[in-house]
Amino acid sequence: MLVLSEASDRISPSASSRDIKAVTEIAKLLGCRVYYIPQDFTICETAENALFHIPKQERETLGVWIGYIPTPEHYTAIYNEALRKNIRLLNTPAEHLTVQEFDRAYPKILNLTPESMTITDLAQCQEVVSKLGLPLFVKGTVQSRKAGGWKACVANTLEELEILSQQLFNLENRSRGRVIARKLVKLRHVRSAPEGFPFGREYRVFVYQQKVIGYGYYWEGEDPLKKLSASEESKVVELALSAAKCLGVPYSAIDIGQLEDEKWIVIETGDPQFSGVSQIPLLQLWNEIIKIDKI
Repeated sequence: MLVLSEASDRISPSASSRDIKAVTEIAKLLGCRVYYIPQDFTICETAENALFHIPKQERETLGVWIGYIPTPEHYTAIYNEALRKNIRLLNTPAEHLTVQEFDRAYPKILNLTPESMTITDLAQCQEVVSKLGLPLFVKGTVQSRKAGGWKACVANTLEELEILSQQLFNLENRSRGRVIARKLVKLRHVRSAPEGFPFGREYRVFVYQQKVIGYGYYWEGEDPLKKLSASEESKVVELALSAAKCLGVPYSAIDIGQLEDEKWIVIETGDPQFSGVSQIPLLQLWNEIIKIDKI
C-alpha cells in the first residue's frame, strides 16, 4: 500500500493535524511506502509538481491519501496525477464526493438518517421550516460547526435558520454553497462540551468493500456510554454496512448514533482518507488497510 501524507510540522497544531501525524506514523510502522505531499498548490502550483518526487510504479498500486478535506478540483487533480503514475486511490473523484458531500449522500441513505433539505438560497428557508418544522440542525454539506457549540448548529426560529445559513455560506470550505437543514433528533448522552454541544452516543465506522475494517467511539475522552454490548455492536455494524451498500462507494466512513429511544441511525458519511479517526484503534485499522493491497 502506498500512502500520500500531508503530515507536516509546519501546520498549526489541531485535532486534525494530530490525527494525520498519528495515522502516518502507524502506516510507516507497518511498512507502507509513505510520500509526503503539500496540503494545496500554493507553492508547488500543480498536481504534477506536488507528486514530482514519487516514482511511477511498475504495476498499478493502490494508494491512500492521509490529509485534510480537499476541494473537489484538488482531489481530482491529485487523483489523476497519481493514476498517471500507476497509483490508484481507493475512491475515484466521483466516489469521494458521494460520501464527502452530504447532499450527494442523502438521497442514497434517506431511509437511514433524519429527514433533511438542502438550502442554496436564504429565500428557501421559509419552505424548509414549513416542511421540516423547528428546531433544525444546520450544517454545511461538508462539515458542521460543532466546535462552535449548540447555538452554532441549531435553529429554533426562521430568523436563526437564516442567520446560521448565511454564516455557513460564508464558510466555503464547510458548505460549498449548500447548507443542510435536518430535523433535530435527540441522541443518548451524558456529557456535553463546554460550549453546550452534547456528546451523543456516536461511533465512526470505516468500511471497505462491504467489510468493516475499523470502528471506534466518536468523541474523545472516557464516557460511560462508550462500551457496546455484543447486541449493540451487531446493530451498529449492520447499519454501517447497510449505509455503505446504499452509497456504493468502495471506501466510506459512516457515523452511527443512538437516539434516546435506543434506535440507531446514520448521522453522516465521509471519505475515510480525510476523516478524523476518533477512538478507532489505529494499529488494528491499518493492519486491515494494508491487506487491501493484497486483495
